[in-house]
Amino acid sequence: MNMPDAKSNLRVIIRSRLEKISPAVRAVESIDLCERLKAQIPSAHTILFFAPMPDELDVWPMLELSLALGTNCALPFFDSAKKTYGARQLQNLAADIVVGKFGVREPATSCAEIPLNRFDLILVPGLAFDLSGNRLGRGQGFYDRILAEASGIKCGVCHDFQLLEKIPMEPHDAKVDFIFTPTRGVRRKT
Repeated sequence: MNMPDAKSNLRVIIRSRLEKISPAVRAVESIDLCERLKAQIPSAHTILFFAPMPDELDVWPMLELSLALGTNCALPFFDSAKKTYGARQLQNLAADIVVGKFGVREPATSCAEIPLNRFDLILVPGLAFDLSGNRLGRGQGFYDRILAEASGIKCGVCHDFQLLEKIPMEPHDAKVDFIFTPTRGVRRKT
């Protein structure tokens, strides 16, 4: 089986497992994950969060807490002209959030852009991660491009079952430094 097919097959398996998670279990695991992340956030001055999709663990409470603590927080936004993502700073979630490309929450155009090389910490969604820091995304390569340009510690965020021993990788796939689940934090093997 070629690499794109192997990745596609794994995406189908993971999505099927994600669909079976009840909202109650997802909520409890999101709380556990946020508690685990709290130990990482205080040392970071500028954090790139992500707006969770319905099947992802909810890191939004960490975004709210970080903003309340005065941390510089940002979310990715889709730049239609460049067909890629950048990052914009958030000040007020009620006023700054709009629904962007692909139906994902993102910062309004009025928010200041932050260069991707100015972050201390980047929280990264994914369908799966492995112990070597490899990430399986949704197949469009957007986060691979963000991670290629971004500075700082890159932390994958997933359910425990999404952390695998090994996932199929291609040369353009970006790695993360750590993976956090509701029950553990793992530093990538080098």
